[in-house]
Amino acid sequence: MKFIKNIQGDRTIWAITALLAIFSFLPVYSAASNLAYTYGNGQTFSFVVKHFMHLFLGFVIIFAVHKLPYRYFKGLSIIMLPVVALLLLYTMFQIDSSDSLTNTKRWISLPFVGFSFQPSTLASVVLMVYVARYLSKIHDKTITFKEGLIPLWLPVFGIIGLIFPANFSTAAIMMFMVFVLAFVGGYPFKYLALIGGAALVMVVLFILTFKAFPDLMPNRVDTWMSRVERFRGEDNASDNYQIEKAKIAIATGQIRGLGPGKSRQKNFLPQSSSDFIFAIIIEEYGLIGGMMLVLFYLWLLFRVVIIAYKSQTVFGSLLSVGIGLPIVFQAFINMGVAVELLPVTGQTLPLISSGGTSIWMTCLAIGILLSVSADYGKDQELPSNRENENPLDVLSEAL
Repeated sequence: MKFIKNIQGDRTIWAITALLAIFSFLPVYSAASNLAYTYGNGQTFSFVVKHFMHLFLGFVIIFAVHKLPYRYFKGLSIIMLPVVALLLLYTMFQIDSSDSLTNTKRWISLPFVGFSFQPSTLASVVLMVYVARYLSKIHDKTITFKEGLIPLWLPVFGIIGLIFPANFSTAAIMMFMVFVLAFVGGYPFKYLALIGGAALVMVVLFILTFKAFPDLMPNRVDTWMSRVERFRGEDNASDNYQIEKAKIAIATGQIRGLGPGKSRQKNFLPQSSSDFIFAIIIEEYGLIGGMMLVLFYLWLLFRVVIIAYKSQTVFGSLLSVGIGLPIVFQAFINMGVAVELLPVTGQTLPLISSGGTSIWMTCLAIGILLSVSADYGKDQELPSNRENENPLDVLSEAL
């Protein structure tokens, strides 16, 4: 009870997060059988314990972050931007005996703790906070294209450019989210169109370059192209194994599903506990279970909009949109892939799929959301000169 009294912020978001986390144990335990027989001794319990540890640490992150005044994230985004850039560079150039220097990776191993970490997920959170900070800073000013190139678009293209070679889908989603946040923040549409056109040209040049010189980055561009071809039905069915098994699982589930733990396709579907867990959920809980999950994410989106509307500062409103919208957007991308509305992207289902980094970064974003919502009343009481009372905010205003 003492813990409940110490939590702050939007209680509905706390409830949604807790319910999604609790529900996740059912499909993760069921779907982990594939991993258990592939990488373990056939026992799924260890994977559930691992999932519990990931969620436990995630809720520790939520609790710690939501206690921080959200104004602190202005300065923290400036400090963390070069940090994530260095992490992405390290990830890009790490090699092992089975890899070449240019065949990029997505993960780094954390020493001593035995966990792997995906820097791109941290980079997406930091970048959205940074963009929200910049847009709030220029909110009441006349915006010119030239003035935003170095402080806004140079960091955006720099971070996304470091992610793009190894993870096209994540880079594309990040770019789209930045554009959405910039549009919501009042950045002129004509400038966004110009930036978008430049980004598209760079992507085309990148693909043409590595198609002409395939040894520069083995497999990556071919992987992107093959996923698009499979989605368009231009590839062999044997190369489309995952999506075919996901469709079978969804078709089998029908309206009510087979029941908890009774999925058949979990034994054949790779990534059944992460990228394609939504297909397993529908197979076991039917269309009813799938629609309930969709409603939960829509409910979360609704609360994000409420928090943005109620925030008394421009930064608080933009931060809520920039941090909350990608969670819901990622969820619907994951569901869209499972039902073949979208090509395979490798995006997990937030708070449901197994995997440490995705859970932790989702919890980090939720903690920031709760920090904004916890300041509803405080914002009205703060004098204007108190917004810069801590060193991190002073740093943010100076830059």
